[in-house]
Amino acid sequence: MTKGRSKPPPAAAAGALPVRIVLVAPSHPGNIGAAARAMKTMGLSDLALVRPERFPDPQAEWRAAAAVDVLRRATVCDSLAAAVAGCSLVAGASARRRHVPWPWATAADFARQVADRPIRAAVPQPVAVLFGREASGLTNAELEACQLHVEIPAHPAYPSLNLAMAVQVVCYELRQAMLRRTGGEPAAAPWDRPLAGAEALAGFYRHLEDVLRDIGFLHAADSAGATMTRLRRLFGRIALDETEVAMLRGVLRHAARAAGSGSPPAATR
Repeated sequence: MTKGRSKPPPAAAAGALPVRIVLVAPSHPGNIGAAARAMKTMGLSDLALVRPERFPDPQAEWRAAAAVDVLRRATVCDSLAAAVAGCSLVAGASARRRHVPWPWATAADFARQVADRPIRAAVPQPVAVLFGREASGLTNAELEACQLHVEIPAHPAYPSLNLAMAVQVVCYELRQAMLRRTGGEPAAAPWDRPLAGAEALAGFYRHLEDVLRDIGFLHAADSAGATMTRLRRLFGRIALDETEVAMLRGVLRHAARAAGSGSPPAATR
């Protein structure tokens, strides 16, 4: 833990957005620890605390889990001005619209704006995101210190989020925006079996239709094949793989035997 902003914020990981999360007068140390954990899971590490009621505190470390390093690098500041010193943009998270209209954005739109900001220096100036007190949020004066207000679109009947939850949502949106900017979206996990080809699917559909007719589910006058059309559409949405097609055809063979139809498996038809 450091005091004030006498030294630069921790270096961001390669490709990370230069973002500082600022918690203003948090009352519960558990929320500080949970916020640090939320930050680390999304690749952020620059945390500033403005006049926290209890910090450092064992509850903060307990809630931080493996993000204790973020806590220990956190800067404790006596004023909001010190916490946002050197920042090129200050945004305040708030669910409350002001009487005097103020520039605002959803968390997702704000994250896209941050990701699209040009980096003009070797050590980019961070963007600060302010989160207020658990019970009352940011004051009017603190909101006026922000160029932009950020809103998490929640249900209007109860839009209040726990402090750490709000930090998690904003950090998540920032990470998604960063991944889109760098083209580094997480790759989908490789499937364990090849997708079924057209020939395998055609054989499955023929087999399915044969068995459904044999057991009396389909009839010759079946609405010009509408049922099979819908079944093809259903299975087409799933993108069956080779193993799944083989399993389904095994189910069909057993169903035909159980029904006593003696329907051939149509393996070569």
